[in-house]
Amino acid sequence: MEVIQTIQDWAWIGWLVLILIFLVIEMLTLDFTFLMMSIGGVAGLASDLLGAPLWLQVVIAGVVAGALIFLLRPPLLRRLRRGEDPTPSNVAALIGLPGRVLSTVSGDAGQVKLSNGDIWTARTEAKGAIEPGTPVRVSRIDGATAFVRPESEETPA
Repeated sequence: MEVIQTIQDWAWIGWLVLILIFLVIEMLTLDFTFLMMSIGGVAGLASDLLGAPLWLQVVIAGVVAGALIFLLRPPLLRRLRRGEDPTPSNVAALIGLPGRVLSTVSGDAGQVKLSNGDIWTARTEAKGAIEPGTPVRVSRIDGATAFVRPESEETPA
């Protein structure tokens, strides 16, 4: 029983350590999850300072953290991401981009020039080969290879 009493007497140090660990993780992830958990830790610390038993401190910290994660975190994330630019960038911006075949594109090799001016190694997702000059559209990117389909096979969006 003396061990349990010692743990309960020094629980405030554990709460401070947990709060600091959660805040450091939050600074690295920036996702508000560990911020809510650290606020739950503050509630656990407060209940310890008010004399609650250890089991009640853990319950209070868990309930506060859970409530904040489910009730406060979603609106905070929406507000944070409200000003983001929805325009795709990098590889995502290439999907659906039109282009023209420069050298015959088959399932193994080929080259296309996309409408943005980039020249990519390409493979076809269609059967057979696509001849030079044929208009194509990028269906996916795998590494440095654009997988293309002839424009005539595309379904209207």
